[in-house]
Amino acid sequence: MLDRIADKWTALIIQVLANGTQRYAALQREIGGISQKMLTQTLRSLERDGLVLRKVHPVVPPKVEYSLTRLGRTLIDPLHTLCRWSERHLPELQENRNRARSAALST
Repeated sequence: MLDRIADKWTALIIQVLANGTQRYAALQREIGGISQKMLTQTLRSLERDGLVLRKVHPVVPPKVEYSLTRLGRTLIDPLHTLCRWSERHLPELQENRNRARSAALST
């Protein structure tokens, strides 16, 4: 389960859906850089886990909307906290990576 929640695309989808219900194309535009295949796979996994609700409206062409379930909404705060931590510590993390890379090159 941690792999699902810590996944880059999952975090972005949860973040976008935290603002409200979205259609598939709007999600893809909002996230940017995600392939149609990856978005579909991630949404299906989130739906299977009970984090996202997929609602199909009986119109032609079909209108499909995605929203967070009650359980999915419980991820909003922890993900925001993790994002803030990442932003706050990014310079230090990059410095550590550069130092490790330099050490590996000099050996």
